[in-house]
Amino acid sequence: MAIQIVMDRTGDSRHTFNSHDVQELARAEQRFYELTKAGFTAAVRTDHGQISQIRSFDPTAEETLFVPRLVGG
Repeated sequence: MAIQIVMDRTGDSRHTFNSHDVQELARAEQRFYELTKAGFTAAVRTDHGQISQIRSFDPTAEETLFVPRLVGG
């Protein structure tokens, strides 16, 4: 199971999906583009434990983290 974690001011929401299920994969891809279009930054963990920003949906990513745009005052 893959997971998309969406951070917000109340904590986070987690959306799991089976990357081998065409319908679930399509919903995950749609969620990815909706969130990035809304200003969220998407990141995945690399093999070396580092975090890397991504700009397009990666169906092989086991965990994608979405961080909202920071707003200063």
